[in-house]
Amino acid sequence: MINNIQTMDLRPQMSVAKATPSLSSMSMPAILGFKTPQLKEKATLRVKKIRRGDNIIIPGEIDDDYVDIVEEEVEYKGKYSRYAEGSGGDGNFFAKPSGLFIPKTYKRKIKYLKNCYIIDYIQSPKPKCGQGTEAIKQLAEKAMFDSRAQGRIVTFSAPIMKESSPAMFFYKLGFRFTDPLCNEVMEECRRNNMPDIPAQIGMMYLPKNKLNKLLHYGELF
Repeated sequence: MINNIQTMDLRPQMSVAKATPSLSSMSMPAILGFKTPQLKEKATLRVKKIRRGDNIIIPGEIDDDYVDIVEEEVEYKGKYSRYAEGSGGDGNFFAKPSGLFIPKTYKRKIKYLKNCYIIDYIQSPKPKCGQGTEAIKQLAEKAMFDSRAQGRIVTFSAPIMKESSPAMFFYKLGFRFTDPLCNEVMEECRRNNMPDIPAQIGMMYLPKNKLNKLLHYGELF
């Protein structure tokens, strides 16, 4: 191998940087090419607390742990009878005018909603990005550790327009309608992956057997 270098200065080379006045000033990041990550957007969730003392009556089918079932006497709102029963000498009964309205009452079982959280409004900054689901999961965890609510969450599916129906969103998270017919429609839509979902309107609640599934919704095992 032929080396063409004839002489080499082996003395250490030292250079001193001298400060010079800068004509322009510009701020530079500490690490070149590093970008500060943007804060993750969150869904807007508006929630209220319902108390048993509000005496909210629940129609339809709902889990027993969501309601207090009370048997009450209710006055009949129809027309009262103007006749009183009488007995003849032959043992036959007949009706005779009494001149008075006889009030009638009957007993019925009324379902009063227990302490729970009610979702009044939810809106995600971006569709199908997971923020809405994350907000509901956080609410479910809060409700689960609430000694009064005990995991109970309800909402009302009331879309402004058909395209904005939240019914399937809540249904996939485990919520169910108190109207069984609505649940049948939603299940058929989900099973057939129908893009055109009917705008179901009504009350929905989160059954206790769906709570654990919601808390782990979307996680990989």
